Amino acid sequence: MKKYILVLLGFLGSTMAYSQHTLKAIIKDSETNQPLIGATAAVQGTALGASADASGELELSNIPEGTQVIRFSYIGYEDRLDTLRFPLAQATPLVVLLEPGGEELEEVVVTTTRSSRTIENIPTRVEAITLEELGEKANMKPGDIRMLLSESTGIMTQQTSATSANANIRIQGLDGRYTQILQDGFPLYSGFSSGLSIMQIPPLNLYQVEVIKGSSSTLYGGGAIAGLVNLITKKPTEEGELSFMANVTSAGGLDLSGFYGKRFGKFGVTVFASRNANQAYDPADIGFSAIPEFERYTANPTLYYYPSDRTTLSLGVNASKEDRLGGDMRFIDREEGDFYFEQNNTERLSTQFNLEHRLSENSLLSVKNSLSFFDRDIAVPGFDFDGKQTASFSEVAYNLDRERMDWVIGANLWTDNFSERSAEAVGARDYDNTIVGAFAQNTFTPAEWFVLESGLRTDYVTPSPANKTKGLFVLPRVSALFKLSDRLTSRIGGGMGYKTPTIFTQEAEDITFRNILPLNISQTEAETSIGGNADINYNTFIGENVTFSINHMFFYTYLDNPLILTLRPDNLYEFRNASGYVDTKGVETNMKFGYEWAKLFLGYTYTDARQHYNGEVTDMPLTPKHRVNTVLMLEKEDNFRIGLEAYYFSPQRLTDGSRGRDYWINGVMVEKMFERFSLFVNFENIFDTRQTRFGSIYTGSMRNPDFNEIYAPMDGRVINGGIKLNIL
Repeated sequence: MKKYILVLLGFLGSTMAYSQHTLKAIIKDSETNQPLIGATAAVQGTALGASADASGELELSNIPEGTQVIRFSYIGYEDRLDTLRFPLAQATPLVVLLEPGGEELEEVVVTTTRSSRTIENIPTRVEAITLEELGEKANMKPGDIRMLLSESTGIMTQQTSATSANANIRIQGLDGRYTQILQDGFPLYSGFSSGLSIMQIPPLNLYQVEVIKGSSSTLYGGGAIAGLVNLITKKPTEEGELSFMANVTSAGGLDLSGFYGKRFGKFGVTVFASRNANQAYDPADIGFSAIPEFERYTANPTLYYYPSDRTTLSLGVNASKEDRLGGDMRFIDREEGDFYFEQNNTERLSTQFNLEHRLSENSLLSVKNSLSFFDRDIAVPGFDFDGKQTASFSEVAYNLDRERMDWVIGANLWTDNFSERSAEAVGARDYDNTIVGAFAQNTFTPAEWFVLESGLRTDYVTPSPANKTKGLFVLPRVSALFKLSDRLTSRIGGGMGYKTPTIFTQEAEDITFRNILPLNISQTEAETSIGGNADINYNTFIGENVTFSINHMFFYTYLDNPLILTLRPDNLYEFRNASGYVDTKGVETNMKFGYEWAKLFLGYTYTDARQHYNGEVTDMPLTPKHRVNTVLMLEKEDNFRIGLEAYYFSPQRLTDGSRGRDYWINGVMVEKMFERFSLFVNFENIFDTRQTRFGSIYTGSMRNPDFNEIYAPMDGRVINGGIKLNIL
């Protein structure tokens, strides 16, 4: 009997020894002691690995006998290496505490949603282009914001003039007039002033750019049907900043800019100034400028006052002046003769006043006001369009932040007046609009895994003699955030929007507002919309060192009563609401891989934008159905940065029913950093993709050209390089 007992004990002993080749562990946050769902453990030098479940528990099996190094990892936490000898002496699960830090996902606080929450905790889907990314894009296009916007999925910058390079922004296939562009929450680029806006905003004083795709009218009113772009400028800091940038291009461009910001006790100041200029450039040697001759000066000083820890007051001025001349190169070179030209002279001046007073630790009262003055003179042979826009924006808002519930309540007054100086035979296209609005937004967190955001805006549009659009517009909106796990989240939301009739559209810009009749008050009404989007976001580790994240979004927008430009039998144009609607739907997919100092970004956009007019269905012009974004960034902090880019655009339908060519755009950017300065060079469109290589861009004679629609780059390959100085 004793013999059998010894054999049984030996068998059990060997079984227990074998079982110790399995590691059980519970992985937790060292500060909160909360389980880290999806944390990983891996045996170095092997392919063995496991992920933690909802309780933070995991099990590693078939671990070789002897001393092994186990790596415990989780995104946003320091890796932990434990050296263990197998078989283990203990049978209970090993408790592993990970320290926050390491390769942490960047915490981004957004201001566009008027919430103090980080971007990960907001139900509204917000895309933030942070300071580091802005620095990369500024190397490629220091003179304007086209580059930093157009390289995002779902966003295109659409050129509207073959010779003067005017452009606007399109989000998810909708025309540029349906996108609001804000600066620090102020609507400074709307109506008449929207035509050249993205061409005249330098990016070098921006701290962050926030993009909301889809209806965003609750906080900012009509016009944000396709979405909004909020340009957040830099603020003064105790440390201070003094930086300069100089850039030259192979196309004859020169960009000079400087920024200074610092806080001095109860006062602070920021000053941004730039000069951007370019010689006329004709890479196709066809006699017309692809890049016009222009010279622009911009100044943006802002004074800050901090009377107490609870109060901040700021007053800023934004001024710019630009002369832009495109067309026949002989005219630009000041030769005598009857040549085609397009001249744009613009002046902008706006003020921004902002007062924020914290009533308590959880409540904030803000008062905003801006005054804007914009002059633009557009001249082509035999025609001149000259007008002035005066606008104002005032707002009072109250924020209340609780542990589980946040409120934003406010009201605003928006006035917009346009007067045409040199009205043609069709009559002046003047207007005078006043909009009074009130809004409320609530963000509620009933559970740790669920956040609900709901909002309601009511606008009353006061009619003017030139625009009888009036009435009450009620705009509800709702969004929800689902935290399915620490690695998996989902958002869904939608809302309504509207846009009052205006002649300042891309179609009108194409023909420089010539022969366009004033709005017919009996035949035009506001455009209205309803739309929404839903996304899912997942991040994890692949193996031990590769980070991976993916975001996939579905979107849909229905636009009723779209305003279209119609050619009448008498060869005059007028705006009318179409008999039908426009809808746009599609998907956006963004993937990111990270390994040490290498990052790979992959993006895909599918856009199905269609016009349903008079019982016929056609694709929306100038909207590629398929677009692919690829960016490989090699970056060692404070040392070097190398970027490789490739973008694909599928064929686009043109207004006449024909289709353009598909094409790729490729680029290479290199930057070397030193202690106080950096040097950069950028090869944009390195394979010289140009629409002029696909065929002629105009018909008729050079003296009276009829330009084709622009769907591909006109400037082709451009090499630029320069220096950035950081003195403070």
